[in-house]
Amino acid sequence: MSRPDVLERARELDQADPLRAARSAFVIDDERLVYVDGNSLGRLPRAAIDLAADLVRRQWGASLIRGWNDHWLDLPERLGAKIAGLVGAHADEVIVADSTTVNLFKLSVAALGARPGRTGIVSDDLNFPSDLHSLAESAVLLGRGHHLDLVRSADGQTVSTAAIAAALSEDTALLCLSHVAFKSGFLHEMAAVTAAAHDNGALTLWDLSHSVGAVPVDLEASGADLAVGCTYKYLSGGPGSPAFLYVRRSLQEQLTNPLAGWMGRASMFDFDLDHVPAEGIRRFLTGTPPVLSMACMEPGLDLVAAAGLDAIRAKSIGLVAFFLELFEEYLAPLGYRLQSPVEPERRGSHVSLGHDDGLAIDLALIAELGVIPDFRPPDNLRLGFAPLSTSFAEVAELTMRLAQVVVDGVYRKYMSEGETPNRVKAT
Repeated sequence: MSRPDVLERARELDQADPLRAARSAFVIDDERLVYVDGNSLGRLPRAAIDLAADLVRRQWGASLIRGWNDHWLDLPERLGAKIAGLVGAHADEVIVADSTTVNLFKLSVAALGARPGRTGIVSDDLNFPSDLHSLAESAVLLGRGHHLDLVRSADGQTVSTAAIAAALSEDTALLCLSHVAFKSGFLHEMAAVTAAAHDNGALTLWDLSHSVGAVPVDLEASGADLAVGCTYKYLSGGPGSPAFLYVRRSLQEQLTNPLAGWMGRASMFDFDLDHVPAEGIRRFLTGTPPVLSMACMEPGLDLVAAAGLDAIRAKSIGLVAFFLELFEEYLAPLGYRLQSPVEPERRGSHVSLGHDDGLAIDLALIAELGVIPDFRPPDNLRLGFAPLSTSFAEVAELTMRLAQVVVDGVYRKYMSEGETPNRVKAT
């Protein structure tokens, strides 16, 4: 297809898109900018602007301390209930708190404590490094001989359910995995992997950061025990917005929050010196929630819920299918390599491309071609397709500019910039 033909095809796909109106619910200051980093930071929902103003001027400015009783004390549970509807959980099984890593630490230590006599922690080398660091330090801090064992990917992109199952044993206390791998976008078979863990008597802890809001998740149907996830990617909660955690109902009274704090007490305001944990999911709270950032999550949650995960997933699959079709014609001949699974059932909503000059290409795209992708060493260009805000026209432009940056040699001037981008990136 010629460039005009590609753009015309994209316009036709956008016109037929059932979710095309959702894009207008987000702030898009520059229509020429191709933003494919929504899997790191989602676009700003327009409704969050007025909400933020109300939070500061009325809820904080006018209500002052009364805001806690009027608006804020129930935020962790109320927003958690909305997230529960997106991950196949009951409303009283999810709560918003802290960061993903802090929540993972709390739940992993709690899980290990619930499996005395077992010392094994199993994960894979596709998991987000912060998760692995937290798991390793949890093992050290407990001082009970726990060890972290990693299942290695044979192709750098995927890990089979069979390989995970083979690493489990009667000594395994906890299996902890990212549902969608942060680099390749590989999607684990949650139900099958969880069943394998349970066959060995182990608990499961899933990181949903790269799947929630883009991939249908059913924690209850899959039998998952525990889960964590962030809210600033496909949920568009805002930079650094608080994370969430999930604990299956039947486990809530069995687990102990290792970071006990006043917000997780049965009687929050009696300030007794003895810690009596709250009943249910609230016991996994620790300290005072960051109200402004937490409250601003709600518009993004509402947009995802209104669109529905089935429609969002269908759009995601369509966006990636269109991109992969163009990839074969325009990008593969220029040295780009696909570093994500082709099959949609094995992939989340982002795609990774490899290139020998990946970092220089990434920097050139940002500086000169109006494209914001993502980069992961050593050669990985990560392209996130956020179904509610990404259009097919953006996918077409992305492909043309990925080709242009190589054909015109724009990237060459950035080849001495160093090994990592000079910018902070969320996961």
